[in-house]
Amino acid sequence: MMRFLPWVYLIIAFVFIYLPVASLVLFSFQDGGLPVPPFEGPSLRWYADILSDGDVMAALGNSLLVAAGSAALACALGFLAAYGLARHVLPGSALIRGLLIAPLTVSYLIVGLGLLIVIQRTGLGLSLMTAGIGHVVINLPLCFAIIYASMGAQQRNAERAARDLGADEFRVITLVTIPMLAPAIAAAFFLSVTLSWDEFIISFLLTRFDVTLPVEIWSMLRSGLSPRLNAIGSLVFLVSVTAVLILEIFVFRKNRS
Repeated sequence: MMRFLPWVYLIIAFVFIYLPVASLVLFSFQDGGLPVPPFEGPSLRWYADILSDGDVMAALGNSLLVAAGSAALACALGFLAAYGLARHVLPGSALIRGLLIAPLTVSYLIVGLGLLIVIQRTGLGLSLMTAGIGHVVINLPLCFAIIYASMGAQQRNAERAARDLGADEFRVITLVTIPMLAPAIAAAFFLSVTLSWDEFIISFLLTRFDVTLPVEIWSMLRSGLSPRLNAIGSLVFLVSVTAVLILEIFVFRKNRS
């Protein structure tokens, strides 16, 4: 009996986690006008409806643009910060590392309000660019932490060997350090894309007319529940799962092998 308890616990945990998602996906195929039992369908009418909605598709494109751009910039800045702190002795380096990671412990609402005040003081208009800046701020600590944790003695020895063979600092970084840290950099990038893709508070506070998909979903929620929202949520879930699967197949599995 005792050996079955872990399996029972595992099944309960997965049901608890994925039952809401399964309900959302199921009723996205609802043929009726409300995403509630009884189930009427299956039907793809709501997927066709949202795919032909210009506002939803524009918000989807905005989300992809902000997620990819902010994740790439956050990874670049996180790598530079991690390399500088891991390879050079700086005064107060422990304090600097703590300050870089500290935003992970701060509520996104507080970060968003602070960024909103700064942006308004500088005269920048709210746009996708300001939303991207906000996403870089919240993703940079994560990228730094992942990349910094992967910089061990193996990379340091390889960099020393490259310098002994005559490579300058630029070639050491581009031909030795970055390839060896590629799994960590890719992991940081895909996790940042996933977090940025689903982020609502920062996007809501720092955009005005060109909104991201979570903000568009929020505006649609104000008119009540609809299978359209379930269809959009299913697409968001599909993109997030795809990013995680790519991360697992091409990064983590390759790293383990």
